[in-house]
Amino acid sequence: MQKWIMFVVFIFASLLSVYLIIFSLPEKPKDETEGLPEGVTLMKVVASNDFVFDKPEYRVKAGETVRLVLQNKSGIHGIEIAEFGINLQGDKLQQDVTFDKPGTYEIKCSVACGVGHDTMKSVLVVE
Repeated sequence: MQKWIMFVVFIFASLLSVYLIIFSLPEKPKDETEGLPEGVTLMKVVASNDFVFDKPEYRVKAGETVRLVLQNKSGIHGIEIAEFGINLQGDKLQQDVTFDKPGTYEIKCSVACGVGHDTMKSVLVVE
């Protein structure tokens, strides 16, 4: 009798394992640069509910065309780079930009997102 119970448990565990392998594998990471026009590079800015951007500093080369993309991990945020007239928020979360003026520019959140909004800043360095 114990052999049958062990056999049923083994079969159940095997089927459960196969199910988990087939349906619970994480998706392969997507190449986000795929489909970009030639000569355009991707600059992805990730904003979180911790009132921070994913990097304290972003670097691009002067004259380079960049697809600036905002990804909100949690909460609703925006990006403003006033010197270039960039304001990504709402339905507009990406923009192709040619940074032609070398220098250091402030990136700040353009959506009043909570108590840490005023400190949600980063820097863009155009080399």
